[in-house]
Amino acid sequence: MPIATRAFAAVAADKPLEPYRFDRRDPDADDVAIEIKYCGVCHSDLHIAKNDLGGTRYPIVPGHEIAGVVTAVGGNVSRFKVGDRVGVGCMVDSCRTCPACQEGEEQYCVPGMTQTYGSADPKGEAVGQTITQGGYSDRITVNQDFVLRIPDSLPLDAAAPLLCAGVTTWSPLRHWGVGEGSKVAVVGLGGLGHMAVKLAHAMGAEVTVLSTSDRKKADAERMGAKHFLINSDKAAMQAAAEKFDLIINTVSATHEIAGHLNLLARDGTMVMLGLTTEAMPVFAMPLLWRRRSVAGSLIGGIRETQEMLDFCAEHGIVCDIETIAPDQINEAYARMEKSDVRYRFVIDMAKMN
Repeated sequence: MPIATRAFAAVAADKPLEPYRFDRRDPDADDVAIEIKYCGVCHSDLHIAKNDLGGTRYPIVPGHEIAGVVTAVGGNVSRFKVGDRVGVGCMVDSCRTCPACQEGEEQYCVPGMTQTYGSADPKGEAVGQTITQGGYSDRITVNQDFVLRIPDSLPLDAAAPLLCAGVTTWSPLRHWGVGEGSKVAVVGLGGLGHMAVKLAHAMGAEVTVLSTSDRKKADAERMGAKHFLINSDKAAMQAAAEKFDLIINTVSATHEIAGHLNLLARDGTMVMLGLTTEAMPVFAMPLLWRRRSVAGSLIGGIRETQEMLDFCAEHGIVCDIETIAPDQINEAYARMEKSDVRYRFVIDMAKMN
């Protein structure tokens, strides 16, 4: 029996999001049906809605930071039951068989992960859906292997963005071995950046925030940053040369990065997390001279996403959020383009008209 679903969808690149109704599939044997309580608003949602990357198929319901409650489970589901607090992140399936999937790195699935919205959805054909539709909606049905358990100590609204912003910063911090004594710089204090600061600090790192102004200095210090640098301050930047083991670059707009490489110590790495649409020059000399690296990282696997949620519960870490009603999404997008959010919009689905 199809599940009637209310949502907000982008219908064209040059039009505002609008109310949209469609059907979700009834859960099969391995599925979990979820009533969505909250959904975070990620900057990549804006890119997809506006077709900045090309290839968006409309109508599209964005949203991949989903927190809710289980309403039904299939016959083979053993890990979840009705009433459980759960989350869904950026992917809802993968091939399960390639080396990446076998190693718990489903985000790097060789044929390509099934994204929470905008991917081909053969399972949706029974209810007339050819692509997956995301969390700006009141219902979703997901295979149990891609559902996360949200610990009871984490409020659902502030936990929702952990499903993307949290794991996107957690994964590189873990991969590059951040711990006691690490020196980590975070470029940009936005949705991703503020989570990088909180997580790195909780892991024992000495954290520095790099920003274009001191407008968020007090916030950065409250979140655990020990130092704050204005990246246009040449003297301060020069004084910080070769200080950092890892730079987490969260900026999702084209910006200058070549000068930041001199901040890395020998064997240091700058990890790019922001989804930029234009090329940014990198010169060989700063890399060669100290065996530095520029790398990328994409969200995280299901196993490490659960680890991140459990770590956040243990350390009392959640996102700083501003809650909005679904019909405020276009205003939120406009504000997000101006970096006018501290630090993540979260849609309250209970306010769906």
